[in-house]
Amino acid sequence: MNNDRMEGNWKQFKGKIQEQWGKLTDDDLDVAQGRREQLLGRIQERHGLTKEVAHEQVLEWEKKNPSFFFEKS
Repeated sequence: MNNDRMEGNWKQFKGKIQEQWGKLTDDDLDVAQGRREQLLGRIQERHGLTKEVAHEQVLEWEKKNPSFFFEKS
């Protein structure tokens, strides 16, 4: 996916992500910018979750939002 499309997709899903993980701030999401590992770290930190639990939550969220995918790097 090209950067322009990823950026637009990310902006679209920021609200949905904040609905799921309400303690994430706009700054957290700006740092993550669609990158899975960055988002997992922020979810862990803000919600006090283990890496495994955060990972499972993200997988479940992705199943509910199949038109979005995170950058793997």
